[in-house]
Amino acid sequence: MKDQSAIAKPSFDGAILLLISEPVVRLVMREVLDHAGYLVMATGDVGTAVERINESKPDLLIVSPYVDSITGYAAAKYLRTHCPGMHVLMVAGLLADDRLQNRAELERFDIFPEPFTASQLLKKVAEIIHAPLPGSGTLSHP
Repeated sequence: MKDQSAIAKPSFDGAILLLISEPVVRLVMREVLDHAGYLVMATGDVGTAVERINESKPDLLIVSPYVDSITGYAAAKYLRTHCPGMHVLMVAGLLADDRLQNRAELERFDIFPEPFTASQLLKKVAEIIHAPLPGSGTLSHP
């Protein structure tokens, strides 16, 4: 069953698509980011994520290690074909896996270790949103 994305109030700080498989984690992350003023679209499935990307090109995709029946890495790589300038932040608890780190570096994905606090998440998101777009050498927001 597909869930509907929850869209928070618009902001000039950037738009974020949460592709997080765990509903409670997705809800908490959406609330934290919404409270900070980000435009947040949240879903737990890739199909809805594609729809959201086609509707409003987000600045950042935050993705969990597994969504639907595929890895978060594969989902992010696929979704970036729909929005090439989108930053990607993978939240992952298993950072000891060199394969994940190597894949992330090849695709220019950021990896964020779990567990993390709300303030750590907001700091990392702000760093990414204001970083140069992948492959462009330009800032996503002035």
